[in-house]
Amino acid sequence: MSTRDTGGTASAGQASPGFKDHFSTIAGTYAAARPGYPDALFDALAAVVPADARVWEPGCGSGQATRGLAARFAQVHATDPSPQQIAQHWGNAGGQGADGDQAEAATGNLAVAVEPGERASLSDGSVQLIAVAQALHWFDRARFFAECERVLAPGGVLAAWGYPDFLVPDAMDAPIGAFRARIEPYWPPEREQVDARYAGYDWPFPAVDAPQLQLEACWTLPQFLQYLASMSASARCQAATGIDPVAEQADALAAAWGAPASSRVIRWPLFLHLRRKPG
Repeated sequence: MSTRDTGGTASAGQASPGFKDHFSTIAGTYAAARPGYPDALFDALAAVVPADARVWEPGCGSGQATRGLAARFAQVHATDPSPQQIAQHWGNAGGQGADGDQAEAATGNLAVAVEPGERASLSDGSVQLIAVAQALHWFDRARFFAECERVLAPGGVLAAWGYPDFLVPDAMDAPIGAFRARIEPYWPPEREQVDARYAGYDWPFPAVDAPQLQLEACWTLPQFLQYLASMSASARCQAATGIDPVAEQADALAAAWGAPASSRVIRWPLFLHLRRKPG
């Protein structure tokens, strides 16, 4: 997930003016801690868009979805208004992937750029897929949907997906409940749109059937704690109160987890919207 609202195209190293920035200050933690997406998601995209498609991924963040898109499609243009996020993108030499590995230099079918979702440096009708991963709720949707109308070729697909909060692992209800209660006042209001799974959006194109999906990550306790720290509400809570909400529950979480090096499967519901531009 990345963060933006409005603003013109920005050059590298300069954030787009006016966008809502909740993640640039924790871009490194975000890149290292966020889960990757399942193959089933990219299978669903490949079922409705040909492999030779050009893809625009606005709000790419540090590239949790870009890797799968670049593996499935001929060309990917990944953009984000945050230069800090782009600097951490796995497609940049020195960026860090979601698995913690240093990324290789960008491959020939991938380009990354600092640009807002509401105005891209793409020609009219030049892409066959627009893929938005855990980011659409940050956009100025009227402007973004107008941009989709401009850059998406007839017959092309707008895909947008996201995941609400994770399902609580066994025996961790009390510390997770206390953690969530602590950070609850610090969630930005856009989070409610994710919890609602983007219900009620005024989509610009007709719907295409989409499968039910689930996101999973097999993590040790340190990885799970890092994920909790990557939440925007965690950072906002600590900045406002001086209390680290993750550290506050770390002992209780450790007691419930078991051996810190042991792995647990963390699960999230994953929703997907597919919309096809009439051809």
